[in-house]
Amino acid sequence: MQALSAQRDQLGECPRWHAETQTLWWVDILKHQIHRHHPASGAHRVIQLNEEIGCFIWRKTGGLIVGLQSGLAFIDDVENPVLTPIADPEADKPWQRFNDGRCDPAGRFIAGTMNGRKDDSYGTFYQLDAALNLRQLVGKSWTCNGLAFSPDGKTLYWSDTPNLTIYRCDYDVATGNVSNQQVFFVVPAGMGRPDGATVDSEGNYWSAQYAGGRVLCISPQGELLRNIELPVTNPTMPCFGGPALKTLYVTSASQKMTEEHLAAHPMEGAVLAISMDIAGLPEVAFAG
Repeated sequence: MQALSAQRDQLGECPRWHAETQTLWWVDILKHQIHRHHPASGAHRVIQLNEEIGCFIWRKTGGLIVGLQSGLAFIDDVENPVLTPIADPEADKPWQRFNDGRCDPAGRFIAGTMNGRKDDSYGTFYQLDAALNLRQLVGKSWTCNGLAFSPDGKTLYWSDTPNLTIYRCDYDVATGNVSNQQVFFVVPAGMGRPDGATVDSEGNYWSAQYAGGRVLCISPQGELLRNIELPVTNPTMPCFGGPALKTLYVTSASQKMTEEHLAAHPMEGAVLAISMDIAGLPEVAFAG
């Protein structure tokens, strides 16, 4: 286990492996940045935006789709990151922002919102198809998180971070419909809060535990298989990358930590790289 680079994020999130360029991308929500890192060479690029970005994924036609404080938008050219707005389904709640998101196997973009002020407003997941039709999909939480799909696409997972609960739902890839939501796993007290997640090639669900300093691996049957302790307090999201998709990258957060703590714990806020004995799944690009 090692730090990917010397980069220290305030709130690193949404790591994504880009197979064509063999680069790891992720965001720092609070710094309004997208990072792109080439592990083989150490080359690092920072794309600066003007607002908080929670999630992104590549488009099949080029560029990115991003989930922001102001809603969903396209970035056609990452070297010149001009935002083209798509939709802001919660424009009447300016304290909300998009948080976690990725595409389903058909290339629909699903992204969840979160409540930044922790009042009686809840976030939810929205689904955007290739024709840019937007609908509310699933979830009701202050922080909608942990979105991932089983290898066959028939199961959607998401986590209700404040309530320590991970759900599973039946998912119809043909229609994009969700049904039969059930509790999948409740994180035991003292192990952290379920943040971002990914699924491996065998269908296991890997969940970063914010404030718990660990990543949990949970079988499709809801059995805890692994508990990987990390040298960071606040891991935020894992993803598989590397040439064979056998490196587990984990973003983390250093927000609200003192200079003394950071000096004593140099990996806080780093992206961690962990060699694994199991492979992940490639990310699906947005079809629109």
